[in-house]
Amino acid sequence: MGRMSTAEPEKLVSVSNLSVHFPIHASGVVKRQIGVVKAVDGVTFDVFKGETLGMVGESGCGKSTTGLATLRLIEATGGSIHFEGRDISKLSRGKLRPIRQRMQMVYQDPYSSLNPRMKVRDIIGEPLTVHHLAGSKAEYRQRTDELLEIVGLHSYMGDRYPHEFSGGQRQRIGIARALAVNPSFIICDEPVSALDVSIQAQIINLMEDLQQEFGLSYLFVAHDLAVVQHISTRVAVMYLGKIVEIASRRDLYRNPSHPYTQALLEAVPVANPALEAERAHRIIEGEVPSPINPPSGCSFHPRCPMARAECKTVTPELKEIDSGHSVACHLFGG
Repeated sequence: MGRMSTAEPEKLVSVSNLSVHFPIHASGVVKRQIGVVKAVDGVTFDVFKGETLGMVGESGCGKSTTGLATLRLIEATGGSIHFEGRDISKLSRGKLRPIRQRMQMVYQDPYSSLNPRMKVRDIIGEPLTVHHLAGSKAEYRQRTDELLEIVGLHSYMGDRYPHEFSGGQRQRIGIARALAVNPSFIICDEPVSALDVSIQAQIINLMEDLQQEFGLSYLFVAHDLAVVQHISTRVAVMYLGKIVEIASRRDLYRNPSHPYTQALLEAVPVANPALEAERAHRIIEGEVPSPINPPSGCSFHPRCPMARAECKTVTPELKEIDSGHSVACHLFGG
């Protein structure tokens, strides 16, 4: 598992005030814009070399969109993205292409993310061809065999098709494809949510081993707080397109400060039935507001049991309340 040293950690990725807004158009001949979906609205975070930043929140909060925009797989409406010290947010496709070798993605669904008509060897090897990293057929074969072995599969499996593999094996193939171009940064978009619990543990352990071996940095997007706690160095909590809390894993799970984070953690069941029966639960009432028409002020205030008058009108800034622990909440002088 990636851990920051006592020295000042080095930033690999720096995202500042990132916004992704999708226009809504009226039906009919004239496609007049009638609204906008604020999927991501002013998100700022860093990912340090060798660490895993977990990103959690309810479905629809903007986690996956943040990841896609960070890689510029979808275009941001505003903000900046720095990777290895370079602003990539405005680069042309041609200039961005060589940088993509260093930034890769592992997708949520191991079934739909692999081309069913391609052999596994060619799925893994396609990035080698695109980025001209294999000079000969022999080199191509050697590298794809090596990648299969690295992720715990056998080299002879390269001549099979995706439908011949289990879900966990397919996700290993997806990881091998991401590793093919020797990246330094991988965004993992719910990589184990479609897998059985026992297989989830195997994939998480594999990703931790690969991080140690190759010095990888991860942005790990998930809704499962237990998985995020296991793999993350730091954790960012998102709600309705914004980060409401970010802290080290230890601080966040031991001392959650934002009311939303507290409610999320209290909803996680405890394995001991006796302790679970005695434990207090804070139920988040109401539904997540629509990103088309988000609430004024703090977006969580309609569901927050501790909301004050200013929460309804003033948007809280993400401010540091302790070393490395930031919260967007008026309860902390936001």
